[in-house]
Parts: sequence; structure tokens; C-alpha cells
Amino acid sequence: MLDHVGFQCADLAASAAFYDAVLEPIGLRRLKDFKVALGYGALEADFWISAQESGDGFRESHIAFKAPSRAAVDAFFQAAVAAGAEVLHEPAIHPEYHPAYYGVFVRDPDGNNVEAVSHGPE
Repeated sequence: MLDHVGFQCADLAASAAFYDAVLEPIGLRRLKDFKVALGYGALEADFWISAQESGDGFRESHIAFKAPSRAAVDAFFQAAVAAGAEVLHEPAIHPEYHPAYYGVFVRDPDGNNVEAVSHGPE
């Protein structure tokens, strides 16, 4: 449904370090670097972060990255903790979404709710 999504960041360098670390375990990496905007993805840059240039204040956003396995969700979690992320929900099955929904929720350096999720069985 979506082609790409982007977030503005208060500290682009801190956000870049966070996303470089947490996206690698789920098979995503930085593909584009325009200095003021960075694009991440597997084959194409479809997740972007950039320096904050407009708007006042903070409004929390949520983004969920699809992980290829539960082990990848766990690796995302370990990378997020190592990067100093606030843990919102540790890796767990969330049957309220569906029986095989395995996800983890953390905060990025700007306070956004960032999730890694696997939809397959263990």
C-alpha cells in the first residue's frame, strides 16, 4: 500500500546510528545518504529519516518493520537495547493481533514507537 515513509529527526546523527544498528538484524540497511536525508531498505530505500526542518513540538509516530523470523525480532531487540533504546514491550507473542504475531516495541532517539514484527510461526 505505501511506497515509502519518512520521519524528521531532532538529531539526525543519533537517529542514523540507531536505525543503522536496529535495521540490520532484520535485513535492512542504509541505501541512500543525501547528508540531510537517509534512506533505508532491502532493495529500495522506502524508509527515510531527515533533519527536522518544519513543524513545532513532537507528535509520536509508530512504524512497524517486518522481520523475516522471530529470531530476527529478537536480534532487533538486542540491537535496540545496545543502542540505548527505551523498551516499550519486550519480544512476545501478541495474540490480540493474531495467534502468530511476534513483536517488540522500542522508542527511537526522537521518541517514536518503533516495532519489529514476525507474522510466521516459530
